[in-house]
Amino acid sequence: MMDENTNGVKLRIYIGESDVWEGKNLYEAIVLKARELKLAGATVFRGVMGFGANSHIHTTRVLRLSDDLPVLIEVIDSAENIDKLMPFIQKTVKQGLVTHEKINIKIYKGNQ
Repeated sequence: MMDENTNGVKLRIYIGESDVWEGKNLYEAIVLKARELKLAGATVFRGVMGFGANSHIHTTRVLRLSDDLPVLIEVIDSAENIDKLMPFIQKTVKQGLVTHEKINIKIYKGNQ
């Protein structure tokens, strides 16, 4: 369990919604791996518009409906625990962007 009011790391993984790993959505595989490693938390955000290294626009606009919308996965934990996830990220993310930043955790509470 992560302590409150402590330093941590936020890992951000930018991929496409249609990216897959072993027959399942890549974002799902990453979140399940983070959970398996008992990391503090992970959240998936679905974008309505974006572009990446190839400059291809992905959007929900009706005239340009994309089947590969941008997806952002945020994983937060200690640097040590994030490092446990990185080999999986390096193996599975074939195209996208991964960032890593230091953060200060102020509150971390689950249901009692």
